Amino acid sequence: MITLDAGTTKADIAPTMETGIASLCPGDRPVLRPWSGDSAAGPFALGCNLPLPFSNRISLGGFHFNGEIRCVAPNLPGEAHAIHGDGFQREWQQVDGSQNNAGLVLNDGEIGPFHYSATVAYELNAETPETRRSVTNRGALTLPFGLGLLPWFPRNAATRLQFMTTGIWPETPDQLPATEQAVPVGYGGDWSDLAPLPEVWINTGFFDWDSRAQIVQGNAAASVRLAAWDLGTDLVVSTSSAAVFVCFEPVSHPVDAHNFPGQSGLIRLASGETLTAGMTRTWGLPA
Repeated sequence: MITLDAGTTKADIAPTMETGIASLCPGDRPVLRPWSGDSAAGPFALGCNLPLPFSNRISLGGFHFNGEIRCVAPNLPGEAHAIHGDGFQREWQQVDGSQNNAGLVLNDGEIGPFHYSATVAYELNAETPETRRSVTNRGALTLPFGLGLLPWFPRNAATRLQFMTTGIWPETPDQLPATEQAVPVGYGGDWSDLAPLPEVWINTGFFDWDSRAQIVQGNAAASVRLAAWDLGTDLVVSTSSAAVFVCFEPVSHPVDAHNFPGQSGLIRLASGETLTAGMTRTWGLPA
């Protein structure tokens, strides 16, 4: 475990579990869902995951690109489709760092047709920690790449969420988009003002997100504001009112974008080209 220390704010990074964030605490309060410490629970029990070279699911066993079928097999037991790439299934190496920052690399990423390297840089400070990440195509083929961040926040009866968006992708029972084009936001709820999470399952992708969000936990000190760059889609995931988490996912593309016309949000990288993105978190609410 790599521990970062910025005085009153501390974070633990797990390089053997996809270099995700195990904990992030300003003072004595966890901003992210606390990790149990049980590595057998897998990387998705961490407080934040870093999917690449794509986020979420690719259906149909792969996708068509440049006239060829590119196969991507399921990579998790119980999943019908490939999900979140393979960065979370590999061990990363730390290449630099100090008391409050760390840089890590993955040089041997490979899933389906994707061959890549990746970096992540964490900079921790007392009020606005930053995560920056990149993926570089190391294969010979030009392919559509994507990435994202999956922070898991605590959920309780007081949790409220706010963000701006113009459309959503309704979900099918197998957790894929029901439509190739986003539909007006009113179909799935308007989050332009602070609102409670639904009582029932939500796993919805939101189109044209403005890259800002607030998650309020009942008092200003326990609340957080998010600001992302180069991540124009977001997903909101929570199982029910009994859940202890809500996952708010800034990502570069919708679920199964590889099989959408135009491959919305994905970036075509030629060999040696790089895609970057990142996010900051700020404690509390604006005055």
